[in-house]
Amino acid sequence: MNDDRDPAARVPTGMRQGLTSYGDTGFSLFLRKAFIKGAGLSESALERPVIGIASTGSAYNPCHGNAPQLIEALKRGVMLAGGLPMEFPTISLHESFAAPTSMVLRNLMSMDTEEMIRAQPMDAVVLVGGCDKTVPAQLMGAASAGKPAIQLITGSMLTGSHRGERVGACTDCRRWWARWRAREVEADEIAVVNEQLVPSVGTCSVMGTASTMACIAEALGMTVPGGASPPAVTAERMRVAERTGALAVQMARAGLGPDRILTAKAFENATRVLLAIGGSTNAVVHLAAIAGRAGFELDLRALDRMGTETPVLLDLKPSGAHYMEDFHAAGGMATLLRELRPLLHLDALTVTGRTLGEEIEAAGPGFAQDVVRPLARPIYPQGGIAVLQGNLAPGGAILKQSAASATLMEHEGRAVVFEDAADLATRIDDPALDVNADDILVLKRIGPKGAPGMPEAGAFPIPLELARAGVKDMVRISDGRMSGTAFGTIVLHVTPEAAVGGPLAHVRNGDRIRLSVARRELSLLVSDGELAARAAANPVREPSAERGYRKLFLQTVLQADRGVDFDFLVPGGAKQRLPRS
Repeated sequence: MNDDRDPAARVPTGMRQGLTSYGDTGFSLFLRKAFIKGAGLSESALERPVIGIASTGSAYNPCHGNAPQLIEALKRGVMLAGGLPMEFPTISLHESFAAPTSMVLRNLMSMDTEEMIRAQPMDAVVLVGGCDKTVPAQLMGAASAGKPAIQLITGSMLTGSHRGERVGACTDCRRWWARWRAREVEADEIAVVNEQLVPSVGTCSVMGTASTMACIAEALGMTVPGGASPPAVTAERMRVAERTGALAVQMARAGLGPDRILTAKAFENATRVLLAIGGSTNAVVHLAAIAGRAGFELDLRALDRMGTETPVLLDLKPSGAHYMEDFHAAGGMATLLRELRPLLHLDALTVTGRTLGEEIEAAGPGFAQDVVRPLARPIYPQGGIAVLQGNLAPGGAILKQSAASATLMEHEGRAVVFEDAADLATRIDDPALDVNADDILVLKRIGPKGAPGMPEAGAFPIPLELARAGVKDMVRISDGRMSGTAFGTIVLHVTPEAAVGGPLAHVRNGDRIRLSVARRELSLLVSDGELAARAAANPVREPSAERGYRKLFLQTVLQADRGVDFDFLVPGGAKQRLPRS
């Protein structure tokens, strides 16, 4: 046994980190080793770099159904590189299994991740996640904890087939359900489709939030090169896991922490990629939160300016035609980054210790494929996301222009207002609802505090009578979010939200609203005086809770433009605004 009577004399690494104090440091280490040896570990094993593995496997999370196999490959990579893998559990979030929405729990998961990294002895940590909120929560927690960290994506699911037509979650889920509501398919067919939409474990097979965050994690330099796109059930995904484990050991030995990777250049690269892939609008909120933890502030106007010079290159649903399997077969992120080279900071550092430019070079030359377009021939001339402002959204609003209807991008209409989600559920399909296809549907109080948690309810349905008459899209406005798999002319993240007294709270049935994507305008055609009078006559009372996590959430949550993080988790002081002009 090594002489541990004076562990303070050595730099604390491995099992010597974060010792519980009993007034005798040597005894603290002696006690810890006694217990860890109870798991069958030898003294020589305990001398290796300790690599924590944040496991998010859960029976409630089929997106992470491959987590056990991934972690076995990950551990193999750690041990082959001379490290000691230590798996530990954290919260796991799945969009369809967390009520009222997984977004309520994202910040809690980030706190869980951060505190477990801090509390337990490890020289580096691997973050195993995939479903929508898990990757941002893990990156937020890791950025705050400061330990060397690397993201391992669980991977996308395969696609299914229905009567010769390729289908995959969840854009096709929404498309087929809309057909069912419109009486275009019968009950027996929609039941058969339901069994084909999710044919394997893994995240959604389109450019939803999960796939978007996987691409962003790689663009940030936080995954192994090529780590974003291999499907969940493939051998290549297992090899990515093994390499991730080996790289974590390398990072531990080099002391390569997130402060050296999550830089201004990295966030600008990630923003560029978000725009070029036609990524999920949710990623704007998540990027703002991750950047906030790293000491930056996302500038929505600057993001929009970046979008005017960053076309959509990735032909993937819901903005295009293909699926994640096709993106991977086309070379994945290396193919996309190769096309974006003139717009990227190639000197940004990655978890490999090499720069993004060096990794693009190492990926080799491109090859013929039809999923990633060249810069000169994009599928959409501007970035997928447009930032809107006006008296209805003084703090900004978001629209996924690459998945919207061209005929509705310049539109003025009468407001049909739903006060909250319950009001929407009660009246949206009521035959007595006074609505026509040219109207603008407005849903209030589904923002960060209003719902709470800003659920993905912004892509609410077309009123049943209009859907059955063949109406496929209408302008819809809310202070909530929508799934990255959704499509339509849908204005989201209206800030400030209705629940804190934003102008949205005072929109009435019959008001005129103007949307102009070309002018980046979202205006309520009501005078400032009338709006002020309405606010004075009907003051907004912010939501509250008596106890528990919901009370903490409602008291401290920030608005959408600040990432919906908790105010006490964001470092103080002056922040650099990104993207830089």
